Amino acid sequence: MREKYIVLQPIKNAGSQVIGYEILYHGENQAYGNEEATNDFAAADTVYNFLLQNVERSLKGPVHFMTFTTNLLMRKAPRLFGKESLVIQIDDSVIIHPFAMRFVQQFARDGYKIAVNEFRFSPRYMALMGEIDYIKLNFETTADASLRNIIEMAHSMNKQCIATQVETEEIYNKAVSMGVDAMQGSYVAQKLATKAHTSGYLQSNFFRLIVAVVQEEPDMEEIEQIIATDATLTYGLLRVANTAYFSTSRVTTIRQAIMTLGIGQLKQWIYLLSASNAENEIDPDSEEFLKLSFMRASFCSELMRYAKNMPISRTDAYLMGMFSTLDYLIAAPLEEILSTVPVAEEIKDALLRHEGRCGALYDLAISYERADWKNINVYAEKLGIATNLLTSTYFSCTEEVNMIWKQLTEMESYAPAEEA
Repeated sequence: MREKYIVLQPIKNAGSQVIGYEILYHGENQAYGNEEATNDFAAADTVYNFLLQNVERSLKGPVHFMTFTTNLLMRKAPRLFGKESLVIQIDDSVIIHPFAMRFVQQFARDGYKIAVNEFRFSPRYMALMGEIDYIKLNFETTADASLRNIIEMAHSMNKQCIATQVETEEIYNKAVSMGVDAMQGSYVAQKLATKAHTSGYLQSNFFRLIVAVVQEEPDMEEIEQIIATDATLTYGLLRVANTAYFSTSRVTTIRQAIMTLGIGQLKQWIYLLSASNAENEIDPDSEEFLKLSFMRASFCSELMRYAKNMPISRTDAYLMGMFSTLDYLIAAPLEEILSTVPVAEEIKDALLRHEGRCGALYDLAISYERADWKNINVYAEKLGIATNLLTSTYFSCTEEVNMIWKQLTEMESYAPAEEA
């Protein structure tokens, strides 16, 4: 039995801001559009059944692009999902089908957004312009002249163009120069917003505090001592403890503040600090970074349940994922940053040199993030992880990240409580 994976690949604009995700499927036949009807049905059925069971947690946040085969369209599968969160994506196998386009046209009339994969200049594609909202262009295989003509035509008709197969910096720069509205591909997935963060909290005490709070049995006295030796941490903790979200009475000591928040909320407060600016407000550009940090941390930690012969704990794996984006937070080389962070040498070797079994674990998480199907199999086999566990683990972590972000934004929205 071949492996089956479902991944959310980010679609980003030229500023590296996420505007949506494509639900990518990889299985027996690599994707949806196989020529054999039975194989097409089997591939579609796998995705249909998985998303049906996970509909509440799979389509959260920005819009999601999902390729629908003729079979799925005729079964009216798009109606499982709200039109606000779904873009119905179709390819040539649907466009040439004598009945499938009737369903597409009806979904468009019902208010669903429509995207066309691998758009080309031909009568059958041009006939769709009244129904479609997004044109997706393969920047690896389409000639530059055709790309420019399609983009110019699309923009004149108020259609958005998305460059696909953006796998290198060269292709990325070409897509930006041609004026596409968004891009996706392995290079896009790994490219964060270029602005390095400038939080005043990101010093050695901050890293010590992160390490302390994520332990399976946190030492509350150690946490109190770390905070007590740092004026900015003390100020930040007392400030958040005295918001209406946590307390209606005045909190005046570090110990009171820790008890008021509890370890779970304390951990989230620390994440909140990493994304806050000098005015202690969440930096608008930090959402992608935070979600990526949480996702890598959660995914690495959960994969540890199945990985064989690992030299680190689940807590260490969580830190490995969390710290993998530090060079975005701080404008300095990752090696220099990690030299000040109290984590295991295996984690540093994994993040800096991709070495050892920890490096394989980190690379598995990154490969899944980038929909790198070949390397997913390589690293899963190396770690002894059954590949049929990966997709459900990935979506469970996605759900957890969405919940954390919701709690963080709720916490940040509360103003400090009034003094009695």
